Amino acid sequence: MLLQGKRLVVTGVLTDDSIAWHTARLAQEQGASLVLTGFGRGLRVTVRAAQRLPDPPEVLELDINRPEDLAAVVAALRQRWGAVDGALHAIAFAPEDAIGGRFLETPAESAAAAFTTSAFSFKTLAAGLLPLLQAAGGGSLVALDFDNRQAWPSYDWMGVAKAALQAVTRYLARDLGPHRVRVNLVSAGPLRTVAAKSIPGFERFQQIWGARAPLGWDVGSPEAVARMAVVLLSDWAPMTTGEIVHVDGGFHAVAIGPEE
Repeated sequence: MLLQGKRLVVTGVLTDDSIAWHTARLAQEQGASLVLTGFGRGLRVTVRAAQRLPDPPEVLELDINRPEDLAAVVAALRQRWGAVDGALHAIAFAPEDAIGGRFLETPAESAAAAFTTSAFSFKTLAAGLLPLLQAAGGGSLVALDFDNRQAWPSYDWMGVAKAALQAVTRYLARDLGPHRVRVNLVSAGPLRTVAAKSIPGFERFQQIWGARAPLGWDVGSPEAVARMAVVLLSDWAPMTTGEIVHVDGGFHAVAIGPEE
């Protein structure tokens, strides 16, 4: 099994239709021990989703923007395992006025909130877990991305934050490589998740993706994305870091589809 004996932290599990939940499920099927995180009003939802996993894991509270939460999570992980082999970062947020076609009107504080929670938080998580990754002799950090080489309808400052996430990943790969910690992104095609439903005009993504992607695309199935996350968390990609792996049916590789 790809993850036999691995100790992993999975953030961002909200419901069982999320990429994070499916990654957690596959990770357990591949032999990993897990801890999930959630916070605030969504914590109870995360706990319910955890009960639907093959082996319901513990759920720890983590608001990534609260240093005291991260310190408590690290302490709990140290007590439980003494070390951590990897983590999935599935954390993103943009205020309502930072998406939906209001790019020019977005105030600086809303853009900053999108950056802090969606991009800087990867550094926050990595720095917090580093002592536990060092104790394991290295490991793997994976974050979820969305291709942002173009400007998308309605995505606005979340697209800017995702571009920043890619840069954060490269710098983390540089600084964590000497500690034998790999840092990579999985750039997923659009999926019908709770997060996607918060993006105005998401249906436009759905309409074009399946027609253009050479392999086609199913917005209702996170399975392929979760599989790639599991591969990157495993030891089967030992020399891959600072990378953006597209799992989008090949959409990113073509300029126009046969039906367009």
